Amino acid sequence: MAAKQGMALVQRDDDGVDRAFREDVLAGLAQAQKAVPARWLYDDAGSQLFEDITRLPEYYPTRAETEILTERGAEFARLIGRARAVVEFGSGSSVKTPLLLSAIEPAAYVPLDIAGDFLRAAAAELSAKFPGLPVYPVEADFMRRVELPAAVAGMPKLGFFPGSTIGNMVARTAVDLLRTMRATLGEGSQLLIGMDLIKDPKILTAAYDDAAGVTAEFNLNLARRINRELDGDIPIDALSHEARWVDDYARIEMHLVARRDITLTVSGKRFALKKGESIHTENSHKFNRRTGNMLLLAGGWTPAKRWLDREGRFSLVLADATIPRSAP
Repeated sequence: MAAKQGMALVQRDDDGVDRAFREDVLAGLAQAQKAVPARWLYDDAGSQLFEDITRLPEYYPTRAETEILTERGAEFARLIGRARAVVEFGSGSSVKTPLLLSAIEPAAYVPLDIAGDFLRAAAAELSAKFPGLPVYPVEADFMRRVELPAAVAGMPKLGFFPGSTIGNMVARTAVDLLRTMRATLGEGSQLLIGMDLIKDPKILTAAYDDAAGVTAEFNLNLARRINRELDGDIPIDALSHEARWVDDYARIEMHLVARRDITLTVSGKRFALKKGESIHTENSHKFNRRTGNMLLLAGGWTPAKRWLDREGRFSLVLADATIPRSAP
């Protein structure tokens, strides 16, 4: 069975469960280091919790990125131009999007997100702010190529991927996603992408383990979602949230750590965690100029302009779809 929204299909099984979610969870729990891809943190409840995280004092990326979007509008307008269709990958509540849309006068806005109800509510709110702008929400897993609405097919495209979500992926997956974005957006497109920067590990760790415990709830919500959607019996009270800085990989890792030996069932399959073992739920890689540029180039994008906030904590990079060449 498939549930359709806009121009995209989310493949669901006979129980109405996203097949990719079930497959990813079962495959990840069967590994020696259990892991679930970070994109499954973002059901409707997880998306709302993440919006709460962005307002926490420890979580600097949203403030830093908003500063850039607020202060660099004239440069965006000059380098991007008017009348592009803005395609936002993982649009969430589109809090930052109005800043960009106001600066560049786009022809249309296409938010893509896997959390359908959250997506539609955010799209309706943005339509009210920009009553003359055509808005085409598409419920989709943007890790795969998305067929955009026919209404924007002939327009030049600007992909918008804020928040350093690209840092949630290991290099191989990030490159695959960037290539998928290029395929979705087409020749002559541009990409405006957020990349968080390497800095003091104490600042980084605090941003992913806030004093109020909101990030812990965000992480634990994944276990609750598995229980709810995949007929799981994960003992939530036996798990604790942990954020770790791993210097060799320049990343923060989020884990759900077992407080005691536990067994659990998901979709009829049994798994076990010993005390201290974990389910790895998220990476957040941090970049410098060279590593960020290398990642974009590998994904088919040529960096054109880079902006930092005043404190040098965060970067926004504008890149052009690389023109194919037969040789260097």
